[in-house]
Amino acid sequence: MKTIYLLRHGEIPGHTPRRFIGQLEVALTERGRAQMRQVAGFLQDVRIDHLFTSPLGRCLEGAEIMAKVLGLSPEREPALREIALGPWEGLTVAQVQQQFPGSYEARGRDIAIFRPPAGESFTDLSNRAWPGFLRILQETTENAVIIGHAGVNRVLLCRLLGLPLTQLFRLRQDYACVNIIRWQKCAFELELVNYSSETFTHHP
Repeated sequence: MKTIYLLRHGEIPGHTPRRFIGQLEVALTERGRAQMRQVAGFLQDVRIDHLFTSPLGRCLEGAEIMAKVLGLSPEREPALREIALGPWEGLTVAQVQQQFPGSYEARGRDIAIFRPPAGESFTDLSNRAWPGFLRILQETTENAVIIGHAGVNRVLLCRLLGLPLTQLFRLRQDYACVNIIRWQKCAFELELVNYSSETFTHHP
């Protein structure tokens, strides 16, 4: 049996009102770094053979923190980048509504297939991330950690659970959470979803 620990990166600075982040480069907060250290502590007694990460800085930063504890070198997987939102990135909802009239509402009506200008839909993201996830499974002989993003993790979990992408926001992915996926004889078993780094009390 192979075990995949699918993580979300640690906390990043919040904004009021909320802004679309997408693939913008944003550093972890001090709390976010502490969260990743907690995850590393949670996994330090587990046999981990590979550490894969999105190439975006907030994941790379968390991967470097974990690598020191786990004694591994982070391996970048481009397919794990967060969803691209094009010119929406960095804007608030109100700014998107002003600059792209009707688009935010259109996205809400069909979250799975709506694509911002020069961006990706969640279907696009799923079609990009899933083959990358399968490559990781094929290239690893034992257990692995994957550090991804809320959007990436949600589309992967939807595939694993057989959920339509229209339901992806029902799957909560807190900062630095852990999802545990078992893989044996080409079959998946989702053991744990959105386990918070701040409630870790034992090792899996």
